[in-house]
Amino acid sequence: MSKNNLAVSSNSNMDELNASIIDAIQDIKGKKIVKMDLRKAEGAPTDYFIVCEGESVTQVKAISSNVEKKVKQVLGINPNHTEGKINSEWVLVDYFNTVVHVFHPETRKFYDIEELWNDADTEEYADL
Repeated sequence: MSKNNLAVSSNSNMDELNASIIDAIQDIKGKKIVKMDLRKAEGAPTDYFIVCEGESVTQVKAISSNVEKKVKQVLGINPNHTEGKINSEWVLVDYFNTVVHVFHPETRKFYDIEELWNDADTEEYADL
């Protein structure tokens, strides 16, 4: 299996992955960015969720595409799985240890992931 398809194994690499994802979101002016540390949450499907929103389906698609592009450029890693780009109301980009959720605002409000995983440690990032 190549590096492009492996989960991030060390904490420093995971920090670098998460920082690259957040930077990519901010590049496209993603809003309400939240990093959720799920490592202590019971039944969590991954270590981190990074959640944000775009103001239009075009921006949602652009944010998710930029995340993939930047992580590939910086770390040489492709996502394990991406879904939702056709409708771009909710695009999920899966990097095994970190799953990125890029929402349209109404869809984010409906699914309310932050409340669903409210036992996670969260960190909010400023809108640029």
